[in-house]
Amino acid sequence: MPHILQPSRNQRFRLTLNSDGRAHPVENTLAIVTVICGLTAFVAAFVPGGHVVASWAGALGFGTGLYSQYVSATTPQRALNIVGVVASFVGVALGIAHGGFLP
Repeated sequence: MPHILQPSRNQRFRLTLNSDGRAHPVENTLAIVTVICGLTAFVAAFVPGGHVVASWAGALGFGTGLYSQYVSATTPQRALNIVGVVASFVGVALGIAHGGFLP
């Protein structure tokens, strides 16, 4: 059983969202879009005058993230979804607090 606790030396580490061995292109794309929208909203929320971008990117990321969480198939996808949803929520909240969806 020692091979279960530690990876074998001939296998190298791979970062993948498909931990179950099957391809999930739609779910992976949704998870990545969620993280990108969330990070965009989070960063734009701290830029003076970036409230419009933060609000729209945050709202888009939040909605996409919730749907992506619903259809996700693997744990890494769910982890990315949560990171993206939280970043989107913070971005949209700060964007609305600083001026909202319109310039």
